[in-house]
Amino acid sequence: MSSVLRFFKSYPELAATLFVGVTAGILELSNVPWVRWYVSAFALVMAAILSWDMVKEIMNGAWGVDLLAITAIVSTVLVGEYWAALIVCLMLSGGESLEDYAGLRARSQLTGLLEGAPTVAHVLDDNEVPNDVEIDRVEVGERLLVRPGEVVPVDGILESELAYTEESSLTGEPLPVEHKKGDEILSGGVNGSDAIVMRATARAADSEYQKIIELVREAQDSQAPVVRLADRVAVPFTLIAFVIAAAAYWMSADPVRIAQVLVVATPCPLLIAAPVAFLGGMNRAAKEGIIVKDSGTLERLSKIRTVAMDKTGTLTYGHPELSQIVVAEGVDGEEILTKAAAVEAHSAHPLAAAVVTAAKEFDLDIPAASDVSEVTGAGVTGKVGGHTVEVGSGRWLDTEGRAPQPKPGQILIHIRVDEQWVGAFAMEDTLRVDAGITVATFKELGVNHVMMITGDSEVTAKTIAREVGIDEVNHSLLPNQKVEAIKHAEHPVVAIGDGVNDAPVLTTADVGIAMGARGSSAASESADVVVMLDDIYRAARSIGIGQRTMKVAMQAIGIGVGLSVVLMLIGATGMMPAVVGAFMQEVVDLACILWALLAARPGKGEKPIDEVLAANPKRAERARRASVDALTRRA
Repeated sequence: MSSVLRFFKSYPELAATLFVGVTAGILELSNVPWVRWYVSAFALVMAAILSWDMVKEIMNGAWGVDLLAITAIVSTVLVGEYWAALIVCLMLSGGESLEDYAGLRARSQLTGLLEGAPTVAHVLDDNEVPNDVEIDRVEVGERLLVRPGEVVPVDGILESELAYTEESSLTGEPLPVEHKKGDEILSGGVNGSDAIVMRATARAADSEYQKIIELVREAQDSQAPVVRLADRVAVPFTLIAFVIAAAAYWMSADPVRIAQVLVVATPCPLLIAAPVAFLGGMNRAAKEGIIVKDSGTLERLSKIRTVAMDKTGTLTYGHPELSQIVVAEGVDGEEILTKAAAVEAHSAHPLAAAVVTAAKEFDLDIPAASDVSEVTGAGVTGKVGGHTVEVGSGRWLDTEGRAPQPKPGQILIHIRVDEQWVGAFAMEDTLRVDAGITVATFKELGVNHVMMITGDSEVTAKTIAREVGIDEVNHSLLPNQKVEAIKHAEHPVVAIGDGVNDAPVLTTADVGIAMGARGSSAASESADVVVMLDDIYRAARSIGIGQRTMKVAMQAIGIGVGLSVVLMLIGATGMMPAVVGAFMQEVVDLACILWALLAARPGKGEKPIDEVLAANPKRAERARRASVDALTRRA
């Protein structure tokens, strides 16, 4: 009840219209003679409010449905069609409240990004004792302790011998980055499993992570509002209505003819058609796992000319996966995978988790390990079935260099059993099975240009681009450079990403699409569209839905405007009384609504999304990866 009261308090005009409608209905049923004056007076008050708003809009250089709405209200009141006047009032007040509500939802507050930002830093004193201070009070030159799993608070130089940080929030790179003493560490990265010491080289406000937050705020402030579709159509429609009404009066010298024309020239088709179509399009998108935050986004989606895609977590799955097992002569790949998983199960390293996940995916029985110990920057050692098993980096375990060099984008995890090198696991962020069909679909939908914007290296980025058919590769980019790439692209632009580092880009683009299934909440909140399932093809589907929705909306508006013009011409002859005209206008409204509802359904020849995905040969190919032997080869 309280939420209802808050809603009506926020939208007093809607509340007043509903109140007058309910009370007038009761009065009408009670045969109260003055109900006409009651409703008419309210309608004229609403017209006066609209007139004042219209004057302010005209002073700001904007024209819309208000002039036509005011004329419709006044004319219906003058000819005694007070209920029609009240319906126009309801449509206006209700439509504006829905638009405001959608706008509030669309304006992200970046809660996920702000919650992820560190607020406290551990500053070391002369006795090496950490003291917690607010991050804004950290000064350049101070030594900081960063504990395991914490976000690096400011930019700095590493003083510890070694550090592993997960920097997908900055570059999108999913694999841990190794830093040695003296290397620069950027804020926003997540420290690995060991505490590190660093020296601050920048204050918090000047550090990379805070720059990301500021970029998003600036982009949001600079975005121009979307002009309502109804406003654009209303101006010529209003002029046509006035010309017909003036011509009818000039030919007949009867002022009633003006009312007979204008009573069928209400803006109801304009007010109804587009919102119903947009609602249908948004509902259809939601059923397919795509959340579109507002109707303006659907309109922008229909006009997209450039698609800019992140790599990690967008074109790829965003986490390391086992892609190949290299074994020594006489070694069984399945056996060493189970042994490696046994000791890696005791490590918190992301690559260790990937080994364990691979063993589970192949339904292998992971034995128990004992006496497990971990050496920072090297790997894990333990006892498995009476054998000493070591898993880790090549410089520690593959001293003879028996393993092949990893391909671009790959990391090798080596395994040694009883001090003998037996194999290595190639881990990489693999390409999504639906990446190729997604890029192809973008082009089928009329997108002129598909580009990649990524923080990854040139070799890795271009390898992925070639596989999926992307036109242009922008590699090794920081978040601010990605924003510049978006600004210089052919607009309207769609940007697709999933990480915190993508938030500024998603906000800067005309439409931002976030991979919300695994992506960061900051990306989802900065985006206009959120793909709720782990499936990039739905990003292309959203453009198709936008095009279908706009097509149906324009058709519905065309039907409404066309029928209204025909009725206005009939009204101009004097053959159709105002009462009949008001009834016919409701028929026009019904026709607009029924046609606009088609936006909730796929177009002719458009296949259901599940059918498209099921027919993707790459998906079947990934499903066939069911044995360790298929991934194993000899060194």
